[in-house]
Amino acid sequence: MGRLIRPRACWSWLFSEMAAIRPTLIHKNPFLVSSFSVGTNSLSMKEEIDENHLEVTSNRNHELEVSRNSLGLAQERSSRMGVKNVAQVKDADKVFDEMKMRFLSFKKHKYLKNLEHFQALAELQAPKFMVISCVDSRVCPSNILGFQPGEAFTVRNVANIVPSWENGPTETNAALEFAVNTLKVENILVIGHSSCAGIQSLMSMEDDATDSSLFCYGSFVHKWMVNAKVAKLRAKAAAAHLNFDQQCKHCEKESINLSLKNLMTYPWIEERLKQESLAVHGGYYDFLSCTFEKWTLDYKNTCKAAGDDDHGFQIKNQSVWC
Repeated sequence: MGRLIRPRACWSWLFSEMAAIRPTLIHKNPFLVSSFSVGTNSLSMKEEIDENHLEVTSNRNHELEVSRNSLGLAQERSSRMGVKNVAQVKDADKVFDEMKMRFLSFKKHKYLKNLEHFQALAELQAPKFMVISCVDSRVCPSNILGFQPGEAFTVRNVANIVPSWENGPTETNAALEFAVNTLKVENILVIGHSSCAGIQSLMSMEDDATDSSLFCYGSFVHKWMVNAKVAKLRAKAAAAHLNFDQQCKHCEKESINLSLKNLMTYPWIEERLKQESLAVHGGYYDFLSCTFEKWTLDYKNTCKAAGDDDHGFQIKNQSVWC
């Protein structure tokens, strides 16, 4: 775009030059010859005027040629960019063409074949599970665990974190409140996974980092991951002799358990746990080995062991699916 300004500048220079020589051109008007004395001086002046005019004309032609060349280059560049943009648009169209085919396949093979079920869902949802999982594109709960429409009320965030009640409102606890109090789900499942970038970010943070310093860094991820700082400290204490990747894997699971404990800080969740009308579970998906670990919070024994060295956290019904 910068080159398009240059021709305009050339025209501006040309107009100023033409304005400067306009009196000379007027003096060549045959009706105004009487203004000059006829003789040698007059002829000499005429020759000088003609030479000046020829020089200006030559310069003008040169500048116009440069302008045309510049404009041509700009148009050529613009044309190339246009072709590139068109190609990008076509690629994007292909992506949505494929998405369209997937949707139509879903409609034909699932929706229309189970029309009565989907029409019922349109009127009411009654999921048994509330699932909290990571936003990672490789970790889709419905794909991994086979949840069907209407079976799991789901919220996804970075590193599948459940902040404590004291931390105030977030989209995660807003979803929890709706799931527990309105939908009356019977199970809450927090799913973590291997190679979690959020946990890696947490493990790379300085141990003495404060909320204010993280805000100054301008990182929303770091600010969010502070919610799992306790899990990091526990992981480093328990796996100090291990390498960074192994410490991260330890923290991935520790973070899930921290979220399970944080769930108990919500009065309406704790009340349901006491009534045994709600169960809280942890899950860990390792997509490198395609295994899934599952465990359940032992609420009664966790309350009894609140002052123990293992941080008062007890689990039960632990299993590995492989």
